[in-house]
Amino acid sequence: MQKILDAVDAQLETGLERLFAFLRIPSISAQPAHKPDCLAAAAWIRDELTALGFAARLSETSGLPGVIATNHEAGPNTPHVLFYGHYDVQPADPRSLWHSDPFDPQLVDGPRGKKIVARGAVDDKGQVISFLEACRAHIAVSGKLPVRLTMLLEGEEENGSPSLEELLKQEHDTLAAADFVYVADTNMWDAATPAITASLRGLAAMEVRIHGPKRDLHSGFFGGLALNPIQVLVNILGQLKDDTGRITIPGFYDGITPVSPEQEAAWGELGFDTAGFLGGVGLTTPAGEADQIPLAQIWARPTAEINGIYGGYQGEGSKTVIPAHATAKLTFRLVAGQDPAGIQTNFEAFVTSRLPPDAKAAFIPGAAAPGYGLNPQASFLRTAQAALAAEFGKPAALIGCGASIPVVEAFKTHLGLDTLLAGFGLDDDCVHSPNEKFDLACFHRGTRAHARLLAALAAES
Repeated sequence: MQKILDAVDAQLETGLERLFAFLRIPSISAQPAHKPDCLAAAAWIRDELTALGFAARLSETSGLPGVIATNHEAGPNTPHVLFYGHYDVQPADPRSLWHSDPFDPQLVDGPRGKKIVARGAVDDKGQVISFLEACRAHIAVSGKLPVRLTMLLEGEEENGSPSLEELLKQEHDTLAAADFVYVADTNMWDAATPAITASLRGLAAMEVRIHGPKRDLHSGFFGGLALNPIQVLVNILGQLKDDTGRITIPGFYDGITPVSPEQEAAWGELGFDTAGFLGGVGLTTPAGEADQIPLAQIWARPTAEINGIYGGYQGEGSKTVIPAHATAKLTFRLVAGQDPAGIQTNFEAFVTSRLPPDAKAAFIPGAAAPGYGLNPQASFLRTAQAALAAEFGKPAALIGCGASIPVVEAFKTHLGLDTLLAGFGLDDDCVHSPNEKFDLACFHRGTRAHARLLAALAAES
């Protein structure tokens, strides 16, 4: 292991050169004008994998191709890992806020030492190259990888992954043969503490429109007698939560496993600064379920959020009307065990049962994905915890993520595989924002941690 870690250290400079070459390709999947750049990035990473000894190819889709690469020289009795990443990046706009050209990577001073600044530095090109450099070190020392490795690099992650399902289906036999998926497109707890993301919240989006009179009405002529759809809508939405913050939709909490006292205690030891977290956005007081600790509120409990509400006159000045309709957009963040379609159906029933005479409701269901919870007994989880602890000198924090990562559910649905989420980004990396960066120390130590994990997986087989 020490020889492999020494190889990681020795190749750091050349690894950065490879990363910088990758970062110079403006592979912005959301902008059609950059399709040639996306294809160039796919070809670049395919060729890098081929040079490293993988059997690598492009897998064409109706959108941008995926990159599929395999290296199974370790033999049939070793663990089989599927590594997922993406070669596309977010748009760099507004470019005027960047301190340097977003596609001319720079190594500059930061508060914790050197940092790599470029679009895609951490999301996700830097994390992909960090993993490849760990593979390179193993091959340099041992002549082969210690595990069977399959890689899937997507080209549309930053554009909603419209071709991912197609890709998973056409490559099913190759990908589903793995034991589990490894994704490094996530963060550490802090600069000194590694983290494994063990749960993700899902999503159920809804739009509701309340219809009342057949046209806008003069509020002087009809006010006091005619039904006002905005009033109906806000009255109903005001009943979504009780005084303790608990969501009142019938059946909303069905299937949820409560946060255990042991998990609450572990999260308590992380030293989460609730005041600082809220203070950064000008708030002071937690507003979720009163009986839940703050980290549970944002990681392990479901939510009901009104994202937009509108109706009637929106221009300057006053227009005295009772509008004909009013609309609200909502999203429900869900946890493992909840059924997104069932939540949407129950919300419709919640609204419909509260409609007064003359009010009608129309619903438009939106995106829906279940929450995800990693099996705490998964053997690769224990192995990853030990490998990260060996590199960082402290246990990896088992954290949750309040957002959704749809690809993880796609792996479970289409491939039947669980996902290990262990990346090396930080909260201040400016992901999706100007001046995106990746601390050099995180890139380097992440590479060492990847190398340790691959060795640890092989040792337990």
